[in-house]
Amino acid sequence: MATKPFRPEEARRIMQFLHRPAVFLNMTDNWPGRDWTLEQLALCLEEKSIRFRIGKRCEQKAPLFETECSYVEATLTEFLCWMRESDAASVGPFADYPLSEYWAYADYKYIALLFQDKDTMLKDVVWSDFGYPGRDGRESTLWVGTNGANTPCHLDSYGCNLVFQIQGRKRWHLFPPDDAACMYPTRIPYEESSVFSQVNVKRPDMRRFPAFRRARSYLVTLEPGQVLFVPRHWWHYVESVDPVTVSVNSWIEMEVDDEARIGEALTKTIICALKTKPSVDNKDNWLNPTEDGIATHDENMQYLNLAVKAYVNKKSLHSEDRSRCAEQPSPSALKRDSSGQSKTAVTEPVTSFSLPFGPHLIPVTCHADTSEEPIVKNPKEAFISKDNTLFYTEKRTKPLHTETHGKEEAISVSEEEEVDGNGGATCSHISTNDVLDCLLHPDVIALVTKLMIDRQKELN
Repeated sequence: MATKPFRPEEARRIMQFLHRPAVFLNMTDNWPGRDWTLEQLALCLEEKSIRFRIGKRCEQKAPLFETECSYVEATLTEFLCWMRESDAASVGPFADYPLSEYWAYADYKYIALLFQDKDTMLKDVVWSDFGYPGRDGRESTLWVGTNGANTPCHLDSYGCNLVFQIQGRKRWHLFPPDDAACMYPTRIPYEESSVFSQVNVKRPDMRRFPAFRRARSYLVTLEPGQVLFVPRHWWHYVESVDPVTVSVNSWIEMEVDDEARIGEALTKTIICALKTKPSVDNKDNWLNPTEDGIATHDENMQYLNLAVKAYVNKKSLHSEDRSRCAEQPSPSALKRDSSGQSKTAVTEPVTSFSLPFGPHLIPVTCHADTSEEPIVKNPKEAFISKDNTLFYTEKRTKPLHTETHGKEEAISVSEEEEVDGNGGATCSHISTNDVLDCLLHPDVIALVTKLMIDRQKELN
């Protein structure tokens, strides 16, 4: 067996000190999961149906959220036939969606559920090589898509992320947590643990979202065999750039997620309280299809209380442990994923460490800072090549302020703004969603969470 560039404990330590995305190379050469091509997966899953999200291939300024997509239940064999443009009889429900006009994505599929009768396949993904003993496909999700399949720009509320690219290439557009003010965060559509951006980062509407000019974009194209590390709270938009892509990811829980759970419980309580009220503003499709349903206010309040109680109790236990033994590591109650498996916690680094960037660890670099220049000229994209070298490819980009799309441009000023009859300043109509964008802004939720925790400490 070939020696890996990093031992498990080294890889884990690297991730503990990485504060920006980076790509690991030559860490998965002996993983059986390298053989998980679309053809191989179709053979393994046979007649098992999975849900595909289908989107229209179109140029638009607004993000295509999951609430605006179509969905079909199909087998991977039918998907494969559709990819090969076979006859309508063999493609099943894909027959209504010409490949030239639509993309399809089987996203966020828990491997433990997909292969529940094939336990050996769960061992094909070896996250233990990154310092997480026993972690494999049970704590992972599978993503299979066509060219153009994408995930709207968002940040994950919990943990950090490891992404193993198996077939085809995916392009990642990443933005640091400090750029939240430039990303126009929203919780509509609502999905637990996902904060979406209102900006289509590939075709931004700079008139509606002028602060996005200041956002710092980190680009990388991930190739088969490579593993991308995405630090906590980094925004990311992901798109498939080859005819078919297959990837596997695993979210690694961190100790700070206990506080984030309070914020998520608070968010759910507020959004359900406002969006379930009868109103002309609330006729939109605000709940993401990934959610099971709408909880009652009492259920949401119960969850909020449980989250606060769990956080306070754990902090109390940690304080007691530290007082008994300063060197004793704190216990960590782990979140369980949908397969019932515990996720692994990542502890925070406490000492300095020199990151071993080189041929086996490539940092994802910032390709442009538009804080001074509203027009992006020849942005460079970091591209990891098969021979482990880092090079750049030029991409032509239209001036951001000149991009147009018929649908958006058709909206007149009178539809968006109310003008004072006396010739005063204009004022846009404020909707329930606008109120929620302010109330549920990550900075606001973080502040309210802290106030709630501080009050509980006083009471206790």
